[in-house]
Amino acid sequence: MRLLIAEDDPELRRQLREALEAAHYAVDCAPDGEEAAFLGETEPYDAVVLDLGLPRRDGLSVLRGWRGQGRTMPVLILTARGTWQEKVEGMDAGADDYLAKPFRMEELLARLRALIRRAGGQAAAELTCGPVSLDTRTGRVSVSGRPVTLTAHELRVLSYLMHHRGRVVSRTELTEHVYAQDFDRDSNTIEVFIGRLRRKLGVDVIHTERGLGYRLDAAP
Repeated sequence: MRLLIAEDDPELRRQLREALEAAHYAVDCAPDGEEAAFLGETEPYDAVVLDLGLPRRDGLSVLRGWRGQGRTMPVLILTARGTWQEKVEGMDAGADDYLAKPFRMEELLARLRALIRRAGGQAAAELTCGPVSLDTRTGRVSVSGRPVTLTAHELRVLSYLMHHRGRVVSRTELTEHVYAQDFDRDSNTIEVFIGRLRRKLGVDVIHTERGLGYRLDAAP
């Protein structure tokens, strides 16, 4: 899953990026509102962490711009003051959740997981497809209770398919959500990851739709 961090504080931005990458997300960063607005308009993110007090363009303006253009990715806003007026303004502008600084990184990760699950129509923290289970809290994958070890990119591909179970996902879409902006992307490697996942899982849940992409489903 691919996330955007829009935060002007370099140290907090670094901490957020490290924590999210450690949780197996592909992460892009924006230090100001202008770059955040541009990335949110041009890149497909699964969720955004948006600081309201951004330089060059404030977070509320950025968020209103995204929603006005029909961008529907979940947005978690960060507010330094934590006043109820600022929270209300953020929610009215189209935010899905908020956190007041300072916050615990564990809470931010939990809120992001919940936002991403709900955006994909999932409610439980553990996603399942037939015998395959993915615990979104820990990133652990199992098949009929047997642990399966995956690389970071294999886990991102499986996670995206699990969050969009039953829907055909193109190679291009997977590529856009598996890699961060500064990564040398190659859609051909998606086939490699799919092949590895099929071998490691050992069950027929990832189906190829000719000319369209891949569909994760327990049914053939």
